[in-house]
Amino acid sequence: MAPPAPKACLRVQGTDIVDADGKRVILKGTATGGHTNMENFITGYPGHESEMRAAMLEVLGREKYDFFFDKFLEYFFTSSDASFLASLGLNCIRIPINHRHFMDNLNPSVIKPEGFKLVDRIVDACAAEGLYTILDMHTFPGGQNQGWHSDSGIHKALFWDFKDLQDRMVDLWVAIAEHYKGNTWVAGYNPMNEPADPDHVNLQAFYRRVEKAIRAVDPDHILFLDGNTYAMDFSAFKEVLPNCVYAMHDYATMGFPAGEPYVGSPEQNEFLRKSYERKVQFMKEHSVPIWNGEFGPVYASADEKDHEKINGQRYNLLGQQMSIYKQDQISWSIWLYKDIGFQGMVYLNPTTPYIQLLAPFLAKKKRLGLDKWGRDDAQVAHIYAPVIQHFSEEIPERFRDRRYPPQWRLEGHIHRVLRETLFSEILCWEYASYFEGKTLEELDALAGSFRLENCVRRERLNEILRGDAQRGEGGDN
Repeated sequence: MAPPAPKACLRVQGTDIVDADGKRVILKGTATGGHTNMENFITGYPGHESEMRAAMLEVLGREKYDFFFDKFLEYFFTSSDASFLASLGLNCIRIPINHRHFMDNLNPSVIKPEGFKLVDRIVDACAAEGLYTILDMHTFPGGQNQGWHSDSGIHKALFWDFKDLQDRMVDLWVAIAEHYKGNTWVAGYNPMNEPADPDHVNLQAFYRRVEKAIRAVDPDHILFLDGNTYAMDFSAFKEVLPNCVYAMHDYATMGFPAGEPYVGSPEQNEFLRKSYERKVQFMKEHSVPIWNGEFGPVYASADEKDHEKINGQRYNLLGQQMSIYKQDQISWSIWLYKDIGFQGMVYLNPTTPYIQLLAPFLAKKKRLGLDKWGRDDAQVAHIYAPVIQHFSEEIPERFRDRRYPPQWRLEGHIHRVLRETLFSEILCWEYASYFEGKTLEELDALAGSFRLENCVRRERLNEILRGDAQRGEGGDN
């Protein structure tokens, strides 16, 4: 039997999120990344979702294309998934959404009802298990950032340069707010995932505008506002908007192949603490709640050398980060719930039809290091090193890191254009070719690989999350 709905929407009270009775609620959960917004490392395709879908449509034809993706969306998250997450003591699920489920570029003024049906199913499944949800707009037309996960297909954030794109997204958020107003299982709206505004002023202007527009139709729901430059920089923020929680993302390089191994030294722990404190300085100075919307290491697969040792270090890193969050009693959402074996709390069994079919391509993609997220460049570093050297020799040093975001350095921008965009886009057709000639029954089995019962549970990770997130642990959940 489903629990009764909360009496009112959650709201901000000082530094806390509170319920209708004024009781503090610490939101602890995960994200359904890879579902209503697909990402390359999560489900195995190269590049950007829209490019992959175009190649799949070309190969499958409309009927089979619609069938496969409808089944994928159906199987990826069901009531079984919601029940499993609730069993860990989690109380809030973040739902990353691709705007394309709600609007088409050639007919942008029409909001598609199919988008609401898709998100409603997740919200309702979570509500039936007593789980709050946060609606996260993960992609924007033109791209709100330079990354693959904004599904722009390019390496620039053009959203900030075109008012008509901004108008479209304000209108979409008004429609979403109208649809979910009064739904007390929705903890709030995350209007923009990981913005990257080169001018550091356009983002705040957009937040002011979208907050006002949302409040006109839904005055009650919390807004969860990401910092600039991939939710890591609040240095240019000048004001606090009402009933808003400010969100940072706290990934640690020590949790990825390119970072140094985490051994728990005092110096490493101090680095983690200082990184966190820098990101939350704005929230603490203005006495507003903190939400860590994304964090978490990646994990070595069983075929990698010393994988048990590596993963042990990364579990310890995660534990250290969560001890920091617990001291400040902040809300958090780990990234991520389900994938093909890289970071998820659960991942597809290697024996599933999807993994069996794509094994050669997944091995090739891993060897080439096409996905930015946690890649190992060991087998291709010698190919790109001369290109990076050539750029470095021809570009004066004072200009090399002028391109935003400067944190990527020259090397990162080269990889973004050559590997993550151009190379990956062309390989979308190779990925799609694996599905050529498949029957509806075969496509159903491939999509069904994403059912929870066909997944392996990453038990150590789930134990860590359960230990921190059990209801009542670390706060009044």
